[in-house]
Amino acid sequence: MAENAVGWLKDDDGGVVGGPLIETGPTSRGLGAARALLVGMLFIQVGGGLQGVLLGVRTESEGFGLAVSGIVMASFFLGFLIGTRLAEHFLAAVGHIRVFAALASMASGVSILHLLWINPAAWALLRMLFGLCIAGVLVVVESWLNDMATNATRGRLLSMYMVSSMGGLTLGQLLLNGGDPAGFELFVISSVLISAALVPITLSATSAPPLTVPEPLSLRQLISLAPTGVVTAFCAGISHGALLGVGAVYAAYEGLPTSRIALFLVSATAGAIAFQWPVGSISDRVSRRAVIFAAAAAAAAIAGILPLVEPGSALSLVLVFCFGGATFPLYSLAIALTGDWVPLSQLNGASAALVRTAGVGSIIGPVVGGVVMSLTAPWTFFLVLVGAHAVVVAYTGWRIVAREGVPVNEQGECVPWSTRASAMAVNLLRRPPRSFSRNGGPGPGRAA
Repeated sequence: MAENAVGWLKDDDGGVVGGPLIETGPTSRGLGAARALLVGMLFIQVGGGLQGVLLGVRTESEGFGLAVSGIVMASFFLGFLIGTRLAEHFLAAVGHIRVFAALASMASGVSILHLLWINPAAWALLRMLFGLCIAGVLVVVESWLNDMATNATRGRLLSMYMVSSMGGLTLGQLLLNGGDPAGFELFVISSVLISAALVPITLSATSAPPLTVPEPLSLRQLISLAPTGVVTAFCAGISHGALLGVGAVYAAYEGLPTSRIALFLVSATAGAIAFQWPVGSISDRVSRRAVIFAAAAAAAAIAGILPLVEPGSALSLVLVFCFGGATFPLYSLAIALTGDWVPLSQLNGASAALVRTAGVGSIIGPVVGGVVMSLTAPWTFFLVLVGAHAVVVAYTGWRIVAREGVPVNEQGECVPWSTRASAMAVNLLRRPPRSFSRNGGPGPGRAA
């Protein structure tokens, strides 16, 4: 007798002779490999977080201009969007470890090359290449974690993934205080950190898993099933792309010292870490659309108040913390809401489509933010954030009035998620909705 891949006990002829086995989680060797992957990703995120805030500051000191700076910083998200698709082809051709090593090495080199060609066109190209490399690296890590995950450990691995992802980004932003942004040291540190990610991955004794790509679902189909999820994911992408892309540019043009620029961005990501789980938990107990409406309204209100507060002051940092806590959970809520309406067989494809939708928004956010600031004043950066969340408020409010929602006891579970994750990571999501898993969907004529 033998156990097949999904845990059913079979006899030597292939017949099923028992029920599903209880999954006890990965072996100690598997846990060690998971830790190696997460440590490697932590180094990648720290190095990438440092490079993002560093380039935002340098575009101001190099005189690129606000509009051009927005385009340069948006190039990362364009590369990220392209890289998530290319990585799937690379993985099928040469395997996980080789793809990780090649892309991490390239990302490390790209970090240094910024020092050789200091002009907007070169930095936009390098930023796009860096985004492509980081996307490919994350696809490797995410698909590997998916292979290790069981029903018993999936939630734990997802939590560890989110801590490594958001925690690494936060640490990287804080490292801006570790050197002079006008010098070369911080670029070297970013490069070294990314190179260090190779050590735990390449020394891992675990063999690479097979590649599993989510079955695609067209955007048109997704809009027909869960339009609120699509709108929320797109606008969340605009907000997060603008904040992470040109937030440092805004702070630099406002004349904030390096320490305050780092705190400005760290306050937002710290708010995300603090509020992701509580907001998601609340959305499991009340109407999901009501929580999206409230979070978006809070984010819009806070963004509207921030221009009236002294930039870099203690009050502004508290408000940015609260803004991060309101805006970053929106993407997780969009995925959870979509899961409430989409048949289970199409959930992975729907989540992958939301990744691409948010990715497009992330490209638009920095460009629009940079152009608006260039045409008016730096403080109008917050008006872009107000506008993105106002759209969510208006659309969600209309859908609440116009369409009946999913009963609370039939909603799935909301889990924290990041707009920087790839389509490969959606398999780490816990399988939502109880009643829809049985029925195959919410039925014709109904949409979120």
